[in-house]
Amino acid sequence: MKRKIAIAVSTLIVVLLVALVFAGNYFYDQGIKRGTEVKLHSEPAAVNELASEPDQLLLKEAKDWYADQPKNTITMQSYDHLKLKAQFIKNDKSNTHKAIILAHGFRNTGEDMGKYAKFYYDRGFDILLPDARGHGDSEGDYIGYGWHERLDYKDWIKYLIQQHDAEQIILQGNSMGAATVLMTSGEQLPPQVKGIIADSAYSTVKKELSHQLKSIYGLPAFPLLDVTSVIAKIRAGYTLQEASAVKQVKNNEVPLLLIHGDADDLVPTEMAAELSDAASGDNELWIVPDAGHTKAFDNITGEYEAKLSQFLDKVID
Repeated sequence: MKRKIAIAVSTLIVVLLVALVFAGNYFYDQGIKRGTEVKLHSEPAAVNELASEPDQLLLKEAKDWYADQPKNTITMQSYDHLKLKAQFIKNDKSNTHKAIILAHGFRNTGEDMGKYAKFYYDRGFDILLPDARGHGDSEGDYIGYGWHERLDYKDWIKYLIQQHDAEQIILQGNSMGAATVLMTSGEQLPPQVKGIIADSAYSTVKKELSHQLKSIYGLPAFPLLDVTSVIAKIRAGYTLQEASAVKQVKNNEVPLLLIHGDADDLVPTEMAAELSDAASGDNELWIVPDAGHTKAFDNITGEYEAKLSQFLDKVID
């Protein structure tokens, strides 16, 4: 009898382990593997359609301007031998040696950050819009959620300094791109990096995926994300626990502007406060009323640009 019970218990444990491994691979494919279509938790249209007519015109002008600009495609080899691509807009109207790197969000491309380009071009910046590894025209079969990308951004910074004589560099990102630039902030950066702007960043990858797991599937994080983290380590070379913007901003040495909508249902707004509290050095937190995920610029384009100008006036010579 005892032997039968032991066999039954052992069989159940094996079945559960197999099920967990299957589930972990499924969630890896959904959230980390390149190219998988996944529906993120959506926000009500009401928090994303608040722009006044003047702001709508400003946004349209910015998007139209970007679409009309000639762009050079830049290729760079990453530290782990991937070919990474970026679009580069040289500022032909000024030679101020200023540059902006614009970091896109999850399953987007550099093109999605094009709406910010005109603002920076008008202020004398060269503009670099990378496709993150695992996105767009860049190589890579997984998404690093900013963790491996932070090292790619160090190389993009070096590229701007060496190839375009950049003397003052700003990093700006949305969502995953915001987490990427914050993770980059914790690295040893050259003095040419003058400031970082992060819109709708998550604090840690594990916390964000835990939120998504509950929102989309109604499931708890444990033990699924712990198993997925082990699989991510095997298949992508990092764990969900180590990919932390909070940890990185503790070592930050440049001014930060943190932006978050108070109606963000994709990346909880409280993550912005967590990042601000953890950050060393000069940082400002701007919570935008009634804005959903990365929607502050679309909703209040004029005010958003004024906030960016205020920050640039503080950090750029």
